[in-house]
This record gives sequence, C-alpha cells and structure tokens, in this order.
Amino acid sequence: MNILNNILEKKTIERLSLIISTQKLFDLILNNQKNIRIVDTRSFNEYLNGHIPGAINIELMQYHWNDTSKQGIKGFNRQMRHLFSNIGITGKTFLIFYDNISGPSAARGVWLSLYLSHKKVAMLDGGFTSWKKENRPTENKTESFSYSKIDKPIDETILADYRTLLESLRSKKENQIIIDSRSFKEYSGEQIRALRGGHIPRAINIDWKENIFIDKFKSLDDIEKLYSGFSKNQPLITYCQGGYRAANTFVILKELGFKNVKMYLGSWNEWGNNYRLPIE
Repeated sequence: MNILNNILEKKTIERLSLIISTQKLFDLILNNQKNIRIVDTRSFNEYLNGHIPGAINIELMQYHWNDTSKQGIKGFNRQMRHLFSNIGITGKTFLIFYDNISGPSAARGVWLSLYLSHKKVAMLDGGFTSWKKENRPTENKTESFSYSKIDKPIDETILADYRTLLESLRSKKENQIIIDSRSFKEYSGEQIRALRGGHIPRAINIDWKENIFIDKFKSLDDIEKLYSGFSKNQPLITYCQGGYRAANTFVILKELGFKNVKMYLGSWNEWGNNYRLPIE
C-alpha cells in the first residue's frame, strides 16, 4: 500500500484530518504520488515567483460571493462547479490547498471542496512560508490545468445563507452559536467595511488569528480551549467579511470534532450592506 493510501485509509487523525503537514506533503511528492493535486491559492505573481512543485494556481480571493438568495446560490454553485472542474480531480484525487500560512484562502479551498462533496481534501499547515523556511523544493514554471467535470451533489449541510441566520434569530434558538471570525474592531463597529458596522445579533467574536501562531495552526489542545464553551453537538455558524476567515474557523472546528458546522457564505459583505437585516 503506498503512502497516499496509508494517509487516506489509516484509522488515525490523518484519515479524517483537513490539515496536512509539510513533511507529509513532501513525502507524497518525493514518492511521486499520482493521485494528489496541489492548488496554490495565492496571487499569480506570488505563484510565478516560486511555488510547490506540481501546484496549479487559483487565486481564490478573487471569488467572493455576497448573494445568498436562492438565485444567488444557484449562480454560486454553477461558478464553483466550473472552477473545480478545471482543477482536474477524480474521486481518487487527494486535493491539497495552500496559501502563505495556515490561512483563509487555503481554508476556503477546503470548504469549497467539501461543499462540492469531494471529501479527500486538506490544507497545508504553515503554507508556503513554512515550506520555504524548511528549504523544501520549489519551482517557477506554470503548471497546466486539466478538465474533469464535477457533478456530485452539493453538500448543503455546511452552507448557511442569510435566511438560515434570520430564522435562527427569530426563533431565538439559543443553542445555535454564531461565531464572528473577524477582528474585534470589525465586530464592534469601530472598523467599518460595509454600509454598516457592527455584527450579527448574538454573534460571539473569536478572531480567526487566534487559531494560528506565526505561520501554523496552534496545537489542537490550545485551539480546543478557544471553543471549549461550545458542545461538539451544538449547531454553529461561522462568518466574517467574505467567507474566508470564517472558512478557517470552519476547518478548525471540524478538526476539533464539531459535528454541525456551517459557514455563512455571504458574511458581512451581504449582511452589513442590507438594511433589512438586524445588527448590533
């Protein structure tokens, strides 16, 4: 059994983990594994200046989406299926995303993969910064895309739209936790990045940066303390400004074993710009 199968089949944290270490990724590359697809989510200029061997580039920060109406979600689904079809993955592909650190763009890639029902996915802990610090190989040539149609059912259980949050607020479901992954200045309204400042009512502010130390995720024991006030069975919804920092929180909550986690795709880009939606 090869290294990839060991990672995907062993009944250890690696099988379920949405996070992969630089050493494990290096081992996969070193052993010339055919079923891995690496996606560099940084800017194209950063990619050209050096990237992990074999990685293609998709600058995921360019794919914001702030319309979670029913029609808006249909459009989002079409766009994401088209985007991921160009990555060239099959059911056997182990998909790995990275950015500069254990950051929001790579986490967004993981969330999108799960949303499109591709479960063999992880993000690189420490990103390209850690990869370079450890003097691992890089390349400058542009890797080509390959097409493979994505047509699996959408996993709607991990997406929240504005109606999901409104229903929660109106029904006063106290057991449903809303986590604001932005900075405290954004949460408090001191820093305004929409028509309105503030936060969604009842939201609890846990800045996504609390999940990491320098480049990498903190130990799971340390991160567990951040979210220790919540039950692993409680429904949780994460949001930020555009659904990237919230994706980072989503990944770490799933890594901790939380079973019912959604990300609010529109986040504050949608909520803060809609005067019909309540704020604090």
